Amino acid sequence: MTTTGVEDHEAAGGPWWWGRRRSAAFDVGLAVASAAECGAEGVAFAGRAGLPVALGVVLGVVAGSVLVLRRRWPIAVVLVSIAVTPANMGFLLTVVGLYSLAASDVPRRITGALAGMSLAGTMIVTFVRSQQDMVQGDLELGEWFVPFVAVTASLGVTAPPLLLGLYVGARRRLMESLRERADSLERELQLLAERAEERAEWARNEERTRIAREMHDVVAHRVSLMVVHAAALQAVARKDPEKAVRNAALVGDMGRQALTELREMLGVLRTGEAVRGESPAPLAAVGEAAAAAASRAQTEDGPCLADLEELLGQSRSAGMAVVLSVEGEPAGYPAEVEQTAYRVIQEGLTNVHKHASGAKTYVRLAHRGAEVAMQVENEPPPEGVRDEARLPSGGNGLVGMKERVGALGGVFVSGPTDAGGFRVSAVIPAGR
Repeated sequence: MTTTGVEDHEAAGGPWWWGRRRSAAFDVGLAVASAAECGAEGVAFAGRAGLPVALGVVLGVVAGSVLVLRRRWPIAVVLVSIAVTPANMGFLLTVVGLYSLAASDVPRRITGALAGMSLAGTMIVTFVRSQQDMVQGDLELGEWFVPFVAVTASLGVTAPPLLLGLYVGARRRLMESLRERADSLERELQLLAERAEERAEWARNEERTRIAREMHDVVAHRVSLMVVHAAALQAVARKDPEKAVRNAALVGDMGRQALTELREMLGVLRTGEAVRGESPAPLAAVGEAAAAAASRAQTEDGPCLADLEELLGQSRSAGMAVVLSVEGEPAGYPAEVEQTAYRVIQEGLTNVHKHASGAKTYVRLAHRGAEVAMQVENEPPPEGVRDEARLPSGGNGLVGMKERVGALGGVFVSGPTDAGGFRVSAVIPAGR
């Protein structure tokens, strides 16, 4: 947007109270013209008053030069013009002074009072001069002509500059108001742009976190089981070839499942980009695609609480002793509630594989009508058991589960038990 008028004035750097050099030059020119006029009229005034001509000229020049102050002190200029009205001088001073007064920010009651004084003064002086001319015989008209001339002359000198000044002042104030409104709008737009950028950055961070969480849910559990089975395969390859074959088959199945889920996610992401053309897909859309591909909550084969036996069977096949207990009758939970409960149990089992290989694990699921609660607790790993898998841990699984449960209005708690094991618990409302 363009700069405001105030900024333009400041950039021009006019002297003293003038905002621009052009305004200063214009006012000085008016003051010179007014001083010349009043100085010339001072000669006649000195003759009528019986004063030295030089004194009359000096008084006229000083009075006319006051016009240079019209922007700074318009009231003083009008008062001087009223004061010199009886001397029959200062026509330019009166006209420009009234215009400057009306165009300024002086209260309207003061403007009206000074305009009335100027009108009365001009009318009286014109009436007296016209009456003197009638008496001296310079004018031979009817008696009605004197008041007519006085009223007409006073209105002609006072009304036009006053009305013009009021119009210009109102227009100037309107322009300043519009300029201030434009500046305010520009500031608001900048503030909105900054807030939009902050919201966009927050959304990007949230989507990055969600994508990381969904990728972890899709891949981490199956890959962890693959590593566990691979370690077991390495241990029994020579001692028990048949068991090694079974473990190898399990590793292959889990690898294919992990690849299928990962391929599905990447396919959805690429499809989202292709739909949007050549421009990259917004991160929010990527996050939605990742969540849809990871959860598959609305599809037939999406993970849910009914798939717990299969999930526990995979852990049992990896050598984990898992005990499942279910309380209450399952209700028709929303898909996101069932998937979150499934993911909590899955993450708990994955942590047991990573940090407590060989430990007995208890999985508890409670249906309480208005909410569903789940818990995964493991005992301390047996002494002397060596962890062949050496699974790495980034510490993001529990954070992701806490975010998932919190997003549904639930409570997530995890931590070590007094017996030396570890417990993961969550309570999720049945509906939102």
